[in-house]
Amino acid sequence: MTRSIERRIPPQSLIAVALLLTGVLTGCTSNDDTASATAPPPAGPTTPIAAGIDRAGPCTGVQVEPGADVQRVLDSHPAGTTYCFGRGLFRIGKPLKPQPGDTLASSAGAIISGSRIVKTWSREGAHWVARDLLPAPYGRVGKCEDNRANPCHQGEQIFVDGNHLARVTTKAKLAPGKFFQDYERDLTYLADDPAGKLVEMSHAHSATDGNVPRVTVRGLTIQHFASRPQKAALTVGDDWLVEANEVRWNHAVGILVARGDRARLLHNKVVHNGQLGISQHRSEHVLMAGNEVSRNNTDGFWVIDWESGGIKSTRSSGVIENNLVEANLGNGIWSDVADYDRHIRTNRIIDNAADGVRYEISYEGTIERNLVVGNGFFGGRGSGPTLLDGAGINVNTSTGVTITGNVVAGNLNGISLQSRPRGNGPRGPYVLRNITVKVNRVTMTEGSAQTGVAQLGDADIPAGTLKFRKNSYDLESPEARRFETQGRDLTPAQWQAAGFDPDGRFD
Repeated sequence: MTRSIERRIPPQSLIAVALLLTGVLTGCTSNDDTASATAPPPAGPTTPIAAGIDRAGPCTGVQVEPGADVQRVLDSHPAGTTYCFGRGLFRIGKPLKPQPGDTLASSAGAIISGSRIVKTWSREGAHWVARDLLPAPYGRVGKCEDNRANPCHQGEQIFVDGNHLARVTTKAKLAPGKFFQDYERDLTYLADDPAGKLVEMSHAHSATDGNVPRVTVRGLTIQHFASRPQKAALTVGDDWLVEANEVRWNHAVGILVARGDRARLLHNKVVHNGQLGISQHRSEHVLMAGNEVSRNNTDGFWVIDWESGGIKSTRSSGVIENNLVEANLGNGIWSDVADYDRHIRTNRIIDNAADGVRYEISYEGTIERNLVVGNGFFGGRGSGPTLLDGAGINVNTSTGVTITGNVVAGNLNGISLQSRPRGNGPRGPYVLRNITVKVNRVTMTEGSAQTGVAQLGDADIPAGTLKFRKNSYDLESPEARRFETQGRDLTPAQWQAAGFDPDGRFD
């Protein structure tokens, strides 16, 4: 999925992006409509994101070494204890239950793993088979990109010498680097000879129980958990601090904030998880800052429209800022279903398969000063080339959203506003109302890229509720039909005649 920025952005925008990334442009643009639109506004952090265990710092507390019964250690000390995990691998079979105020930390490179070693293999024809490893067959949850074979539902992944193998859904499809599991007969097959290799199978569902408050998790690598769809390797509760961890190669979600008000996720590296990097549900005032959330949805969940990709939140509020959200097989950042008071700002959102930012059937929010580049080019199930697909920034049937000061360049589409019949939510009907798009710089010179408004069915848009002001557009010509409203492709002059960007700039 990773693509270079240079291949997505035309030459006239490379200078602007280079200035942003090197920090030549600093500070903030005014959010006032009187701000100048003659130059691109600053966007995103001016230095690279520094995330992961190297930022953990020292740990002083009760020492815990590999081989210890970790839960027994946690139970034998009072609430509020700091536990320092030593260097090495800690395999756990069920979620750890810390006490309120506990800190689980490492400055030595501790790895918390939900996998177990598979040692006993026998030859069966051209393949190798292991028995008695799998749970009883269980039902499907969610939707897969391949909705015929449906490979994404099972969570028991195989790793050989640390490398993630690809699941196939029939024995006949086995090939080097792939595995097949027959849950009815409790058989696991490999195409490659496992002799002399470390073969691990993810087994435990989660590393933590998030039902206690004020826990800190710092400096840990959390990997190889067989988390179920919409569940996570690391589950976070009220007032948790999750800082400087690496959460990787888990089947479904890396980190889940579920009913975890005021949680803080800072400087974590959340990569190569099977469904989503970070998920937030029914949690208020959550801060996600300085994280790298990259290359998630490794296990084949539906890219365009089901819970896959970088960061997704529902029925929640908070701030998502200064993160690198890159090369996820899905949306980069997605607010969906009754999010409110959401602030998405100063992020780098690059090369994600679907929308860079999607704000869907939600309420008041700001999307500001982000760098949004190269998103939306996947072209898989349910996607297409229209304004409804693959925007840098997409606001879908939401109310009270301001999009300001962003650089949106080289995406399948620029900025898309969509009005659809979507029913009612907890803060009123889901409608496209009171949207302001101002002082952004949008590059659209390739393919069928457009910015504009799409209306489906009887989802009306009252006059004056959508405002485009002082935006700058990089186009291949003054007559390029890069704008859309009411199903019509428009030139810049026609776009202005329709009431949009009367003070815009078209280069």
